Amino acid sequence: MKLYYAPGACSLSPHIVLLEAGLPFEKVKIDNKTKTMDGAGDYRTVNPLGYVPLLELDDGTRITEGPAIVQYIADKVPGKNLAPANGTLERTKLQSWLNLVTSELHKGFSPLFNPSMPDEAKKIFRERLATRFAYLDKHLASNDYLMGKSFSVADAYLFVVSNWASRVDVDLSPHANVLAYRKRVGARPAVQAAMKAEGLIK
Repeated sequence: MKLYYAPGACSLSPHIVLLEAGLPFEKVKIDNKTKTMDGAGDYRTVNPLGYVPLLELDDGTRITEGPAIVQYIADKVPGKNLAPANGTLERTKLQSWLNLVTSELHKGFSPLFNPSMPDEAKKIFRERLATRFAYLDKHLASNDYLMGKSFSVADAYLFVVSNWASRVDVDLSPHANVLAYRKRVGARPAVQAAMKAEGLIK
């Protein structure tokens, strides 16, 4: 398998999950601004939309969209318990969390990275994110992870997206449970290894 990624972007989530799964894979680094691949070449020839992540399977099949990719990886190694079995209520709950992260958090952060977005609009997005993190904080008061006691692929995604807070002035300090959760997830060996590999930590 081959993972196309940009350091610190949402592609860090499947990077973490691949390491948690213990599956062999290659990494291809993408420059998000120029859309060039490490070693030259236009990434848009691989993904016409130009964004990461993309997972290319050994047979050439290409999967896009982080939530789909991490579930695919989890299903390759059911013994690792990174996702509940397909067809179960617990799997539907996992998908609910993945959808919340992708639509309510990930897409809430995106405008804050846009330099042409007016400050008044950014204020609205920050306020909206604050309500989402308050919701998560309440949930994490009685749960170690999004799914309860066990780490899942949804936790990799939430950890990565919440990493962006300090870069765009989203204050997580009112959310003590979120901060404790981030510390818990961030201490996992696979998370540490992925972040080191992407040059995010030493």
